[in-house]
Amino acid sequence: MPKPFLHPLLRLLRYAKPYQPQIWGAIICSILRTLLDLAPPYLIGIAVDVVVERETSLIARFGIQNPLNQLLVLSVLTIATWGLESLSQYGADKIWRNLAQTLQHELRVDTYNHLQELELAYFEDRSTGILLSILNDDINQLEGFFNSGAQNLIGFFTRVFAVGMSFLLLAPGIAWLAMLPIPFILWGTFVFQSRLAPRYDTVRDRAGIISDRLANNISGIATIKSFTAEAYESDRVYQESESYRRSNKQAIALSVAFQPILRFLILLGFVLTLYLGGREVLQDRLTVGTYSFMVFIVQDLLWPFTYLSEIVDEYQRAMASVRRVMGLLDTSVTIPHGQQLLPTETVKGQVQFDHITFAYNERNHTLKNLALQIPAGATIGIVGATGSGKSTLVKLLLRFYEVQSGRILVDDIDIRDLNLCDLRRCIGWVSQDVFLFHGTVAENIAYGSFDATESEIIHAAKLAEAHEFILQLPQGYDTIVGERGQKLSGGQRQRIAIARAILKDPAILILDEATSAVDNETEAAIQRSLDKITVNRTTIAIAHRLSTIRHSHCIYVMAHGQIVEQGKHEELLALNEIYASLWRVQSGIH
Repeated sequence: MPKPFLHPLLRLLRYAKPYQPQIWGAIICSILRTLLDLAPPYLIGIAVDVVVERETSLIARFGIQNPLNQLLVLSVLTIATWGLESLSQYGADKIWRNLAQTLQHELRVDTYNHLQELELAYFEDRSTGILLSILNDDINQLEGFFNSGAQNLIGFFTRVFAVGMSFLLLAPGIAWLAMLPIPFILWGTFVFQSRLAPRYDTVRDRAGIISDRLANNISGIATIKSFTAEAYESDRVYQESESYRRSNKQAIALSVAFQPILRFLILLGFVLTLYLGGREVLQDRLTVGTYSFMVFIVQDLLWPFTYLSEIVDEYQRAMASVRRVMGLLDTSVTIPHGQQLLPTETVKGQVQFDHITFAYNERNHTLKNLALQIPAGATIGIVGATGSGKSTLVKLLLRFYEVQSGRILVDDIDIRDLNLCDLRRCIGWVSQDVFLFHGTVAENIAYGSFDATESEIIHAAKLAEAHEFILQLPQGYDTIVGERGQKLSGGQRQRIAIARAILKDPAILILDEATSAVDNETEAAIQRSLDKITVNRTTIAIAHRLSTIRHSHCIYVMAHGQIVEQGKHEELLALNEIYASLWRVQSGIH
């Protein structure tokens, strides 16, 4: 089970546990590369030692007395060192970058899959732009960290440890002076890190907000143009972008101030080594070769601290992204899958709402102790004023939301016990707000029935009275409908959505204002097709136009989350209540 309180880096490493061999391989290559990169000062020190000491040099202790032969051995050793460094650099870069791509891919897919499991209420409380920012910007930030940040972090600690140990072994008397600035540098770094982290959290939040603003504006570009609101929206984008710029400016102000301060501390360590080391040589307490090595290597000990702020900066950006991604992955799934299977071919389609009560986000109850029995194969109509709970009823049947009390049963099985996929496979839903994906007409009709043949797609389109207008499109069934189907009219989108539900061939068909966006002629054509496709199929038709449900087996009138009238068309007219009043208004009878 995820541990939200764990440090983001530990969370990330725990997530990457299946790739531990690659991680360790990359770490080893990075360490080896850093150690080999430190070799030149050592080799220079040995070369000076050979030239000065000759037959008593360090290499001479291994049995090679001739100085020329010593230089030859040193040259071969240098070539080998450079070759191994290049090889380890290649290995580190390749492993880290491949690991970055793999983790980025899997983290994005896992996060998206988890997002799909969350209930609709989660999306109602969050903007699309912020979620897209997490799925794209934050996960891409992690790619950058693995590509370079991880290597820089490992290289820094390896370099400091290796050089520090060399100082202690070769010149313990002055090593502590060279290392004197390090505690102050580290203390400043941790203070800097603690202040920088919340600033980068703010930066990531601001990035999500501006992403949300841009996504909304692009989706609503027609509305912006129709209300000539371009200047207003431009100003809003400016304000959000300015907030993002200011939050980044605050982070930058802190991060860039750190390096100049470090330079003075590093200068102190370098000067102490230069002066005190030279004095030791003059007093014959230190060899020239060792002194040469120390003067060169002290920069490798201290100068990496000048880049520490950049390393920490990159690290903090990545950890801010990890916190946001892992925060999304930690979100609990409140509508879990049931364990009982419901094969589509065995579904009869009997539906029962057993005294259900439901409210959105602890608001006033949308449905109150509602009871409704729908026999298998029956066609029922549901009417009522806006906000009476009609659409909520079918969303609960699809388990988009969970009832607070009562039960919903399909074929006498509580839907909470059913596998969610099985439940939704046996239900075809045509929503009032039709959503078409960017793709062809045929792809949108076959959505959810991905193995459908061309003839099956055409047959479904004919039943939905869509075939004729599809043939008149530029590429027929291969015509691209545009994002959200924007290239089609509302009535055309509605008929494609009906064809999509017909092709699914569900045991239970839900028509949620399915003819709301069509003209009278198209409505009549769709009604003829519905008369055919509702045979031997449980059909729940939510309608504003009463003419579309007048022939239903039973019509239910809802008000304030309850059923207040029920019966056939003629029976409800005879009651002369709400339904009769609605019918008179729509039919022009006064």
